[in-house]
Amino acid sequence: MAFGLWFTLFELLLKLFLILAFVKKGSAGITSTFTRTKWQSFDIPLDHKVLAIPNGYNAPQQVHITQGDYDGKAVMISWVTADKPGSSRVQYGTSEKKYDFKADGTVANYTFYNYKSGYIHHCLVDGLEYETKYYYKIGEGHSSREFWFQTPPKIDPDSPFTFGIIGDLGQTYNSLSTLEHYMQSGGQTVLFLGDLSYADRYQYNDVGIRWDSWGRFIERSAAYQPWIWSAGNHEIEYMPDVGEVLPFKSFLRRFSTPHLASRSNNPLWYAIRRASAHIIVLSSYSPHVKYTPQWLWLRDELKRVDRKKTPWLIILMHVPIYNSNQAHFMEGESMRAVFERWFVRHRVDFIFAGHVHAYERSPFQIINRGRPSPSGEKCNIKGKTVGQNIEQRNRKVEKWIPEKLRNRFPHDIRTYCSAKYRISNIRYNVSSGYRYPVPNKSAPVYVTVGDGGNQEGLAGRFRDPQPEYSAFREASYGHSTLELKNRTHAFLNWHRNEDGQKVHADSVIFLNRHWASNLRRRRLKKDRLKARGKIDF
Repeated sequence: MAFGLWFTLFELLLKLFLILAFVKKGSAGITSTFTRTKWQSFDIPLDHKVLAIPNGYNAPQQVHITQGDYDGKAVMISWVTADKPGSSRVQYGTSEKKYDFKADGTVANYTFYNYKSGYIHHCLVDGLEYETKYYYKIGEGHSSREFWFQTPPKIDPDSPFTFGIIGDLGQTYNSLSTLEHYMQSGGQTVLFLGDLSYADRYQYNDVGIRWDSWGRFIERSAAYQPWIWSAGNHEIEYMPDVGEVLPFKSFLRRFSTPHLASRSNNPLWYAIRRASAHIIVLSSYSPHVKYTPQWLWLRDELKRVDRKKTPWLIILMHVPIYNSNQAHFMEGESMRAVFERWFVRHRVDFIFAGHVHAYERSPFQIINRGRPSPSGEKCNIKGKTVGQNIEQRNRKVEKWIPEKLRNRFPHDIRTYCSAKYRISNIRYNVSSGYRYPVPNKSAPVYVTVGDGGNQEGLAGRFRDPQPEYSAFREASYGHSTLELKNRTHAFLNWHRNEDGQKVHADSVIFLNRHWASNLRRRRLKKDRLKARGKIDF
C-alpha cells in the first residue's frame, strides 16, 4: 500500500516536472546560457594612456561632435581647454590641412562643489554638404589639434546608414573593449542611451575629474563621428550633501543637443533626421505625463514624421518599457502608460533603451538569423508555410529574401522564421482590459542595450519563466549596430565582448512595415486594374 502511494506520488511529480519543462521551453524566447570570464569592473586609472591629456599648453581635449541641426547638414563641435579660454574658433574645409572656412563658438565653465571645470567650447558648423568628408582644426599655435568627420547622405528613403547603439558605458576596461569593438564595426553615428561617465559614483571634486577623464576616453570615436546623446539616471547628480541640487548640471554644460532645431524647449528631448531615419530622443527622468512640455512636444513631433522621406522611426530613452530582468523591473511603466499608444499608432520601428546592464530584444515578425528554430515550429512568410525541416525552411526563406540581402549573409548561417509576435499592452488600464501584453503587429521592437561596461557590473538575474515579450536576452558586455539598407530592410546586430573578441550573438533582419504594406497595396491595385482591362502591362 505504501509502495503504491509512493509510486503514484512519484508519477505525479514526474508529470509536473515534464509540464513545467515544456512550459519553460515554449514560454517566449532564448535566455542565453553563455557565461563569460569576468573582467574586474573598476574604472581605468587616471594615469592610463587611454585617458591621457594631450600634449601642449592649453591643448584642446575631450573633443566630441554631435548633429547640429534637424537634417544632418550641421555639426556641433565641443571641446575643453584646461588653462585658459583660448579661441572658440573652428577652421574647416574639404581638404586635409587646407581650411577654407571658419566658425566661431561660445565658451563657459561651471563649478561642482569645489571643482572648477575647464573652459567648455561649443561651436556650430553649418551649411555643410551631404556625403562629404570635412577636416577641422581647433586650438591655437603648436597646441592646435586636427580631426575630421563625414556628413551623412541626404534625407532619402533609400539612403543606407549604419548606427551604433551603446548604453551605460562608463570608463572601465570592459568599457574600453566595447568602444574598441564598436570602432571596428563600420558604424557611422552612435545613438547613446544614457549613463555616460558614472562620475556620480565618486565624491566631491572627483565627480568633475571623472567627467574630464571620460571626455578624453571617448574622444577616439566621438571626435570623428556624431554621438547622439540621451540622459540617464547617472547624469542627474542630485547631491544635496555637497550643495549640488540642480539636475543634469554637468551633462548639460558639457554636451550639446540640437533641441531648438526640432522645436523643443529642453535639450533633454529632441529629434533629428539622418539618412533614412527619423530619431526621437526622450528623457526618462523628466516629467512626461499629459500636458507636460515633453508630452506636448512628442505629440507634435510624431505628426512631423514623414515615412516617405524617413521610413525608419527610432526612439531612444534610458529606462526600458519592456524588461524581464530583475534589475529595474517595471521602472519604465509610467512612460509606457503615457506613450505606448502613440508608439503603436505611429508604428514606431525600434525603441532602444539602456539602464539594465544586459542585452534584451522583444519579438518581431520578420526573419531571424543566428540560430535555427529550437522547437522547429511552423510559421508563415508571405502566405507560405515554412515546414519543420530546417533545410526546407532555409530554402523557402532564402527564396523570399531579395538577392542583395541573401548575399549579405553567409549561407552556412541558418535563417529561420520567427514564430513570435510584436506585443503591446495598450488595452490594459487599472479597471479593465487584458492584464498581459498581447500580439500587436503595429507595435515597435524593444531593444535594451545597457551593457556598455560600467563599474556596476552586469545584471544577470532574469525573471523566470521568460515572458512572451522577450525573444532573446543575455547578460554580457557589448554594443549593437543597426544597418538601414534601404526603405524596406534593416539589419540589427548585437556584438558581445567575449573576453576581448567581438562576437555576433544576436542578428536579425527587419522588414519596414510602412513600405512593405504600401508595396502590397500597390501590387493588389495593379492586379485589380489589370483584371478589369484598364491597364496593360
